[in-house]
Amino acid sequence: MKTTYRAMQVTHPGTLELVERQTPVPDAGEVLIEVEACGVCGADAADIEGADPALQPPRVPGHEVVGRIAVLGAGVPSIWKTGQRVGVGRLGGHCNECAQCRQGRFQLCQNQPFVGSTRDGGYAEMMLARHTGLVSIPDELDAEEAAPILCAGLATFNALKKSGAQAGDTVAVLGIGGLGHMALQYARRMGFKVVAVGRGHDIAEDALALGAYLYLDLEQGDAAARLQGMGGAQAIISTIGHAATVSALLAGLAPRGRLVVLGAGKDPLPIPAGHLVVGERDVLGSITGTPYENEKTLNFSVLAGVRPRIEVMPLEHAPEAYRRMKSGDVKFRMVLTMGGK
Repeated sequence: MKTTYRAMQVTHPGTLELVERQTPVPDAGEVLIEVEACGVCGADAADIEGADPALQPPRVPGHEVVGRIAVLGAGVPSIWKTGQRVGVGRLGGHCNECAQCRQGRFQLCQNQPFVGSTRDGGYAEMMLARHTGLVSIPDELDAEEAAPILCAGLATFNALKKSGAQAGDTVAVLGIGGLGHMALQYARRMGFKVVAVGRGHDIAEDALALGAYLYLDLEQGDAAARLQGMGGAQAIISTIGHAATVSALLAGLAPRGRLVVLGAGKDPLPIPAGHLVVGERDVLGSITGTPYENEKTLNFSVLAGVRPRIEVMPLEHAPEAYRRMKSGDVKFRMVLTMGGK
C-alpha cells in the first residue's frame, strides 16, 4: 500500500485544492477504503462553500463513495473483509448507543458524522469510515454507477416507499435533476402513474424517457390544477429547495395525499393548514436512510434496471466537475474516479 494518497481538500471556502496526504491507519471500529469513485452531489455545495477555514487539515468533501476495504481496524465485525467492495453515503455510521439507535432508527442517530462535512469524504484516493456506515456493493454495478445511488438513489427510493402511494396511483416528482431523474425511474418500476414536474420544456423528453407518463412545465400553466384535473396526486416527491414552488404544488395533492420533502432549502415552507385539515393530507420530511436500506436500494436498482445518468471525470478535475454540478450543466450526475478515467 502507498504511504501517501491524493485528496481534493477545501483549502478555503469554495476552493478545492489537490494535495498529497499521509495514508492513515484506521482506529478501532473503522476501515480504510481505497476509493474508486465518488459522486458529486448538490449537498456538497454547503460543505465546500461553508467550510471552516480554521479546520486543520482542511476537510475533504464527497459522500457518494465506492471502493474496496484496504485495512480493517480492531473490532470490525467479520462480515467486512479486506478487498471487499463497499460504499459510504452521507450518514457516516451510527453509534449504537443513543436513544434513536436503541429504537432501531439508525438514520436518526444523534452521534453519527456527516461524510464530507463533519468527517472527511471521498474526493480522495483513500478514506476512513466507521464500519456501521458501510454498504455492500453488488457485483452487477460498476463503481461509477453505484456511487450516486448511495445518496440520490437512496433518498428517492426511501421517499417513494414512505409516500403511502400504491401501484396504480398518481405520483408527481417535482424537480428533474440529480435526485428527480432517479425518482422517475424508481416510481415507474414501482408501478405508479408518474408525473414529472419541472421548469422549462428542454427537460421534457428526458423526463418521459426516464419513466414519466406526463411532463408538466411550471412555466406553462398551473401544474397543481393539472394534477387535480387528473384526480390529484396521491404523493408528491419534492426534490427542490424552492419553498414557494413546493408550496404552490401542494394544491395538487389528492385527499389523504402526502408531500414528501427531500430538498432542504433555507426558507420556511408555507403550508395552508386548511388544505391539510380538510383533505387529511400529510407533509413528511425524509432523510436518506440506513446502510441496510441503501443495500435494498442497490439491489432493487440491479433487479429493475435503474441506473443514474452520469458524466465521469478524474479526481484532478474535481473543481470543474463541482462547477458544472452547481451550474446545472450536467445530465444528471457528475462522478469522480481515482483511476484517471
